[in-house]
Amino acid sequence: QVQLVESGGGLVQAGGSLRLSCAASGRTFSNYAMGWFRQAPGKEREFVAAISSIAYSTKYADSVKGRITISRDNAKNTLYLQMNSQKPEDTGVYYCAVRAGSRVPTSMSEYNYWGQGTQVTVSS
Repeated sequence: QVQLVESGGGLVQAGGSLRLSCAASGRTFSNYAMGWFRQAPGKEREFVAAISSIAYSTKYADSVKGRITISRDNAKNTLYLQMNSQKPEDTGVYYCAVRAGSRVPTSMSEYNYWGQGTQVTVSS
């Protein structure tokens, strides 16, 4: 079992920055690929970014490329999402997720464990 707790969400003006964190416990953190997803009001949850377990390869949704950076600190069992130049359309609940193995999928169905989410609101 893996427990995930997101933090760092809040209210930010357009053009501002936020850094989300996801603290993991319960298993060997470095064995898991990890991802961030978000869900805007009235919309389906969507992929934002993902990072592999060891090789640190990354993937990003086209809508966030160049503005968002995913990273991880395996010594601290923590996943991060640095969000810059934020836009109102970035508003939503942000979830972190993990999956065993080194692949970095973008589909929700391939992730095994999920956090409870943290709210990000970007005002215009």
